[in-house]
Amino acid sequence: MYPKVKDPSMVGEYPALAKAGGGYVWDEVLEYRVWCHPEEGDDYYYAFEDCETALECSLEECGAESPLALVLQKEYIDESEPGEYVHVKEERITEWPIEFLGRPRRNERTIPNFMSPDAPSNKLDILRGTVGKNA
Repeated sequence: MYPKVKDPSMVGEYPALAKAGGGYVWDEVLEYRVWCHPEEGDDYYYAFEDCETALECSLEECGAESPLALVLQKEYIDESEPGEYVHVKEERITEWPIEFLGRPRRNERTIPNFMSPDAPSNKLDILRGTVGKNA
């Protein structure tokens, strides 16, 4: 149901700190994370190579959040002001709620279609894969 991670041997090797959300598109899932916030002590997370195990952990572990996906964005869309979009052509790693992975993976046309003057009035439909040839 959820995408496989890019390289299972790297799960747990990525830095704990990452960007949070944003960018609208994804290229690869690097790992699934469950952050835990104990009443006493420091926050920590578990890293998983599949989302199903992360979901189980989040239900069983005391003080756990819902799973997040650590995603690689090879390119992304920046929206520093509402409705003002910029195509950024640099890699970054960010944590996303797993629900965002319901969006189709970025392909070579996703961002150009989104940025096109011919894009539908609700450009987010391109990212959702509900218009055009996905985007």
